[in-house]
Amino acid sequence: MADSAPTAVIVDGKNQPEVPFEAALTPSPEPFQFSLPTPGAEPITNWRPPLYPVPWAISPYDHFFFTRPIAADQTNWPIADYRYGGVFFGWGIVHTGVDIPSPEGTPIMAAGPGTVVWTGWGLFRETPGDQSDPYGLAVAIRHDFGYKDQQLYTIYAHMSEMNVIVGQHVEAGEVIGFVGSTGATTGPHVHFEVRFPQNSFFYTYNPELWIAPPQGWGVLAGRVMDTKGELLQQVEVLVAPERASRTFTVRTYGKEGAVNSDPYYNENLVIGDLPAGIYKVSLKYESRRMQTWVEIFPGQVSYFTFTGDKGFTTDRPSIPTLEFLPQPLPSTVTPQP
Repeated sequence: MADSAPTAVIVDGKNQPEVPFEAALTPSPEPFQFSLPTPGAEPITNWRPPLYPVPWAISPYDHFFFTRPIAADQTNWPIADYRYGGVFFGWGIVHTGVDIPSPEGTPIMAAGPGTVVWTGWGLFRETPGDQSDPYGLAVAIRHDFGYKDQQLYTIYAHMSEMNVIVGQHVEAGEVIGFVGSTGATTGPHVHFEVRFPQNSFFYTYNPELWIAPPQGWGVLAGRVMDTKGELLQQVEVLVAPERASRTFTVRTYGKEGAVNSDPYYNENLVIGDLPAGIYKVSLKYESRRMQTWVEIFPGQVSYFTFTGDKGFTTDRPSIPTLEFLPQPLPSTVTPQP
């Protein structure tokens, strides 16, 4: 999009905050693994199908728990060429969320129920009132539900105006502020992040694995490595529908240290909002164009891996197992009642 507005965030692994900051407030309920948000009203749009109601998780390892912070009567999908893990302004800067471009003053909605734990300037540097902070006017919400017994947070940055205060409880879809261009931006948009288990810049995860896709559409995640199994940064991957002329482009995550892979997928690439169907996935490795075919399923995450000269596989990650499994008793031992 010509008027896209990327978020510039400088990453310096040597200057990571030692203690994550969070404002003192009335606590939300303790997170529980199976305590999920209440489904909200189904949005209607002339551009795309309505979103799946949240929580939505066909697989036990998926977690579409959040609605989108912009309503369906506006563009509410991320900028395609500056996704999570993207590098826009140079190799020293990496993107820890997604940017959704919207006109100045567009309402920003809470992605799920929770308690407001931050409002105002200074969120990126965790310094209240710092008007040089690149996130500008921002809001952070600590949600009433967690994931794997860990606390979840969402971040909304670059607001023109805030509509909530610290300690306030909000519901999914409640207006918490308005789109602006405060902080380090090139135009109005909302920068949206998902964080866990701490509300800190270095605990972000790809929001496209957390926000509900349109009904009948799905998400593609991938892990792109060289032949030795080392992750490849900023590799351009083409995703082309089998029976359409349009080709989607996505890049693998950039500089390590500020972006994190999902605990199950261990991905370094995600592209969301793909209509269900068969897609050709291709990339260039050591001057050779290599490709495979994947199927996108409605409301699910499809997955592939690429390992250099070994090529592609489309097997899902192995199912996590318990670290300790009971061993059968030796046949010479008689169990006692």
